[in-house]
Amino acid sequence: MSSATHVVCPSCNAINSVPSARLKDGPNCGKCQSKLLPGSPITLDDGSFHRFISKSDLPVIVDFWAPWCGPCKAMAPAFEQAAATLTPDCILVKVNTEEARNTATQYGIRSIPTLIKFKKGQEISRQAGAMPLQSILRWAES
Repeated sequence: MSSATHVVCPSCNAINSVPSARLKDGPNCGKCQSKLLPGSPITLDDGSFHRFISKSDLPVIVDFWAPWCGPCKAMAPAFEQAAATLTPDCILVKVNTEEARNTATQYGIRSIPTLIKFKKGQEISRQAGAMPLQSILRWAES
């Protein structure tokens, strides 16, 4: 019997149970048919953040950013590439600190960009400051 991995749908927030061996096949949500692992950063807000990070079995890497932040803009293409490279081993998401103020406050975001890696809802690593692609990949895999 194959083990299953819980993945939260980025579109409808439904929790999907996906056979672990099928994660690389680009699974779709059983409820809304959207891609569960799009290979690009997923946008979360105050309403979707907690459920997404706490119910996903895969590690979730969050980029806390703001639209006015120069280093955030500079890092965005590298973060996009990292999402394509790291999927389906982990999920990369973006949280706009201007729009998701409660989440940013809850996690004590004081400088941006800040990356936080979560596993089953628990923070396991944090890194402040913009990074190039290879640094993001090394940090994500550590």
